Amino acid sequence: MTNFLSKSARSSARYALLVALVLLGGCRAAGPGTPARTVAAFYDKYHDQPGFRATEWSADLLQRLALVRVGKLLGGSDLTNAITGIRTMRALSFVPVSGAARALAAEGLSQEVAGIVRAERYTPLITSGGGRTSLDYVVRASGDEVRELLATGAVPDAASSFVLVQVEGKFTRAQAEALAKVLPEVARQSAGR
Repeated sequence: MTNFLSKSARSSARYALLVALVLLGGCRAAGPGTPARTVAAFYDKYHDQPGFRATEWSADLLQRLALVRVGKLLGGSDLTNAITGIRTMRALSFVPVSGAARALAAEGLSQEVAGIVRAERYTPLITSGGGRTSLDYVVRASGDEVRELLATGAVPDAASSFVLVQVEGKFTRAQAEALAKVLPEVARQSAGR
């Protein structure tokens, strides 16, 4: 009887631990309101809010041709091939003008995106250490095929700011890394700086 109770007690403890882990895994650090569950939902939640600037781009043929020319000038074949692989790109920037807005940028926005990145199982790509901006890069990939590149960080020359750039398409990891090198400029342009 003692063995049965100890097995039952162990089983209950394991079950309680499993439930706790599931609940913790589902928790997200929240921005204002209900936390977004995906990058698209995050973008939709904030894109028309005061202080935010949103840019969306869907690749049509003429835009791709122009960008391919720029890619050839700036970065060679990996960047050129990455540009031709873009389906959509969106950028969201926030430059706070009040104390409450600074708190939103410092804790709410970054923590909300961090929760999305963890829950959606993005994997790190690289972190830009040079220049006037520092962005963190994560990808959604299967093997060497990257379907989405996500960059988050701060707007250059804007204290307590926030920027998110999402690029969806079909790239290799090398192409995604080449694309990541030009995203700080995309972030700068999206913030109007």
